[in-house]
Amino acid sequence: QVQLVESGGGLVQPGGSLRLSCVASGFAFGYSAMLWYRQGPGKEREWVATIDSLPSRTYYPDSLKGRFTISRDDGKNTVYLQMLSLKPEDTAVYYCNNPARDLWGQGTQVTVSS
Repeated sequence: QVQLVESGGGLVQPGGSLRLSCVASGFAFGYSAMLWYRQGPGKEREWVATIDSLPSRTYYPDSLKGRFTISRDDGKNTVYLQMLSLKPEDTAVYYCNNPARDLWGQGTQVTVSS
């Protein structure tokens, strides 16, 4: 089955950190660029990070550089999003995406609140 399954979201206090995971199945993950997006309440979906296939170059919007890190483990068919120094405005549903197949996961909720 071709799918993406995210996990790792939850409730975290401002300044905290979380690591999201996205497990892929049903396609050649190691040859695929992968992206993370997010959609906050009342907001449009926003691009968060991209990682290419080898050599795994990474890209971020300027607003998130230094706080978010995308990585991948091709042996586990998994892409990660490490988020540091979280802010209330980071509250959103986070989705992983494989653009070649227009494939999306179901999303994982991240809530940053005291």
